[in-house]
Amino acid sequence: MKKSIGTVLFIVLLLAIDQITKILVKTNMFLYGDIEIFGWLHIHFIENPGMAFGLVLGNKIFLTLFRIIVSGFVLYYIIRLLRAEHRMGYIMCICLIFTGAIGNIVDSMFYGLVFSQSTPFEVAAIFPSSGGYAPFLAGKVVDMIYCPLFVFPSWVPWVGGEIFFSPVFNFADSCITVGVILLIIFYRKDFNTTFDRFFSSKRDTSHSNDSLR
Repeated sequence: MKKSIGTVLFIVLLLAIDQITKILVKTNMFLYGDIEIFGWLHIHFIENPGMAFGLVLGNKIFLTLFRIIVSGFVLYYIIRLLRAEHRMGYIMCICLIFTGAIGNIVDSMFYGLVFSQSTPFEVAAIFPSSGGYAPFLAGKVVDMIYCPLFVFPSWVPWVGGEIFFSPVFNFADSCITVGVILLIIFYRKDFNTTFDRFFSSKRDTSHSNDSLR
């Protein structure tokens, strides 16, 4: 029970941070506006119509529906892990990935309905009288974290003068990235054993709890 409550609070906290930062940027900055925090860290407001780090793949509404379906499977997986009383560190990794996905799904589902269009000359309004800028499931994801860590020297072949790591991302993207990295480094065995156990059609469910402890 304590694990379940802690997991829910962890997800809610991450989701709140993600949405608060996005709403603050959306309602206070012009599109493409830039605020330098440090030389290597900027708040740079863009909107992403596709996937993480600005990637675009297929129809927007189809992509959002696909994300919702995949997130549903991940939520089911988290519930199974909690019931099996699996290691909390591994559960938190999966929660990071799940919450990151949900954070961007919220943007796609609702931001087009509740915000006006952001432009380089006008800050978006929330619940505008004229209606939102896009239909349900077709909203754009708010990105704002930009980390131009350094510029490659001009003499470096192919990348000379280019910025190292130029994508603009958000807190939800960070959650997904951190969750995946921790999963690869520390929890590959957990993923292999639990995934096979939970989703294999040949699993023996009568012994699932004992084998996962």
